[in-house]
Amino acid sequence: MSTIILSVPDMSCTSCIAKIENAFQAQAGMSVRVNLADKQVIINEEIDIEKAKFIIQSVGYASEQVLDAKLAAKEKGALEEKQYHKQMWQAFIGLGVGIPLMLWGLFGGEMQISNVTQQLTWGVVGVLTLVLMVTTGAHFYQGMWRALKAKSANMDSLIALGTGAAWFYSMLVVLVPQWFPLDTRHVYFEASVMILGLINLGHALELRARGKTSAAVQSLLGLQASTAIRITDKGDEEVEIGALAIGDRVRLKPGGRVALDGEVLEGQSLLNESMLTGEPVPVSKGVGDGVNAGTVNGNGSLIYRITSGVEDTRLAKIIELVQQAQTSKMPIGRLTDQISAYFVPVVIVIALFSAGIWYFAGPAPQLSHALVVLTSVLIIACPCALGLATPMSIMVSVGRAAKMGVLIRNGEALQTASKVSCVVLDKTGTLTQGKPMVTDFTLIGSGEDESTLLRHIASLEQASEHPLASAIIDKAKAAELTLVEPEVFTNHQGMGIVGAITLASEGSAEGTPNEYAIGNRALMDKLHIEGVAAQDSLTSTWAETAKTPIYVSKSGSLVALIAISDPLHTGVIEAVSALKADGMRVVLLSGDNEKTVQAVAKQVGIDEVVAQVLPEEKQQHIIRLQAEGEVVAMVGDGINDAPALVSADVGIAIGSGTEIAIESADLTLLSHQLTSLASTFKLAKAGMRNIKQNLFGAFIYNILGIPLAAGVLFPLTGMLLNPVIAGGAMALSSLTVVTNANRLRNQKLD
Repeated sequence: MSTIILSVPDMSCTSCIAKIENAFQAQAGMSVRVNLADKQVIINEEIDIEKAKFIIQSVGYASEQVLDAKLAAKEKGALEEKQYHKQMWQAFIGLGVGIPLMLWGLFGGEMQISNVTQQLTWGVVGVLTLVLMVTTGAHFYQGMWRALKAKSANMDSLIALGTGAAWFYSMLVVLVPQWFPLDTRHVYFEASVMILGLINLGHALELRARGKTSAAVQSLLGLQASTAIRITDKGDEEVEIGALAIGDRVRLKPGGRVALDGEVLEGQSLLNESMLTGEPVPVSKGVGDGVNAGTVNGNGSLIYRITSGVEDTRLAKIIELVQQAQTSKMPIGRLTDQISAYFVPVVIVIALFSAGIWYFAGPAPQLSHALVVLTSVLIIACPCALGLATPMSIMVSVGRAAKMGVLIRNGEALQTASKVSCVVLDKTGTLTQGKPMVTDFTLIGSGEDESTLLRHIASLEQASEHPLASAIIDKAKAAELTLVEPEVFTNHQGMGIVGAITLASEGSAEGTPNEYAIGNRALMDKLHIEGVAAQDSLTSTWAETAKTPIYVSKSGSLVALIAISDPLHTGVIEAVSALKADGMRVVLLSGDNEKTVQAVAKQVGIDEVVAQVLPEEKQQHIIRLQAEGEVVAMVGDGINDAPALVSADVGIAIGSGTEIAIESADLTLLSHQLTSLASTFKLAKAGMRNIKQNLFGAFIYNILGIPLAAGVLFPLTGMLLNPVIAGGAMALSSLTVVTNANRLRNQKLD
């Protein structure tokens, strides 16, 4: 099932979101995601494109399908730049005319109609004002008209009604002043144009600030290559990446960008994958290694085979996940949506009710007071700030996390992550690299050659399926030793192996085998190998540092000890320290044996350890921690820790960034660097604080603004809120929310 993205450029506030979501639910029985910041509707269910457009049109909006995300982002940027300049020009014109008119009234100029000359003068001003209103505010009036046709209302309705009422009243006073008592013949032309000027200025500044919130997705889209060099029977040819097919061979030149995910066929080079994983160190790539779209080649040259389509690359999935998360809802934002669905109609009722009270029961001049109240309430109550409060902060938080190499699946995961009190860590593949390696090779006695002995041991280990065997084989291969097939091989389950190798060229008599036993202490005791007890001090020291001792005997005598360890990932100790410094309870949960797990815990600074547990027992331990009142984050590899990851309040897959991990985890760390974990929790907390600040500001603004505009302070001050001030306050509230959200982009997380 493919995702459909529709661009809806006329969306302007949270009531637009509610109308579109409700329309899809009512007409198609499906849920859609609406991104107000990018002005897009994202549909993940099967639906005909034309039907989707019709549903959006039914509530008063035009839409176009987004086919190329990268091209759409570029076009959106150009459109927003054009729109910014247009709105700044509209603001300049509106304020350029409105401010002199307002100053005229403030400094004693006549604003009332009392003779024919004033009628003519203000009539000319009224016509000029109408032209300016059409020039600078046509988009508001068109938006109201679309909403009316769809039998609904939106932010444009409030602005159009407020400014239109002020102009219409003023023009009636100019044309038929005799209809009005003398003290109500006041004109408000300056209010109409100044309100439009201020709102356009606020929207322009908001647009510029809002563009920064989607910078993370824009930078990810910028990683996608446009062309690639395809190798054909006729030679190399440069093609668009859309023309590439799975199986095509592609040449990657030094400094070039990988077009699509693939597998290296020829060559050796270092690739910079920091844009996907956050790890700055280039990664070596050779034959058989995978390469990811968007990563940058170093000085080498590679030939790789395409293994995925344009929409199936790791980069494409990351972009899709980030976009989904940025448009997702969180519990704290759902209340806002419910309020916003009824907000505009309620405001119109409040405005009319307030104006009616002033007209029928207020002091003179009642009509003028009623008009001021009507206009001020309509303008100040525009719900822009309310609609932007939550999505702006989510967009910035999710975008910044992506730059840190952390994928947040949705807004709810972000909210839950902000409450985490306990972090449970898996050992293998999370704290450790999950790839055992030989750390010590100690000869017992002086009769053996280390290189020869290692060759014999590795040759025997080729037949073993034990994971530690690969560490010994890797060490032999690194020393460029040639391995041979053993003549005799016996596996002792849970203890080790016994076998024989004949190598006449290395000093052994031809036909005389070298007999070896390689395994743990239990195998040595079973075979009654001499000299084992004398090495207890050394093996105990190894065990304390999470090294597994391997005993090697030859012809009945101990000849060597090998220490094998699963090394820690870089930065693990610092990461655990940072979590504990932030007051987190840190638990190490592993299926490995108690002694090894305790040794690793001691190395990294974890005090609470649960070892030798099966996957389902890990899940039970997570549930026990939750029963103790902890909000638990489980960090594992995303596959064999699945039960525990699902049961945790926040499941965090680490290291691979594979499709399975990305699709299943609440959070995914794209690299093995755990150091980003503490920063992620801090970012989540900062994001929630930011959202609460925005919501508090937006609600307080409306809770206080509407009564002020309705004139509750008139008995104390003898003044009503000027509609111009209401317009400025409305514009400022939206700008404040967006600016506050953008603070998250640079907030310190150390």
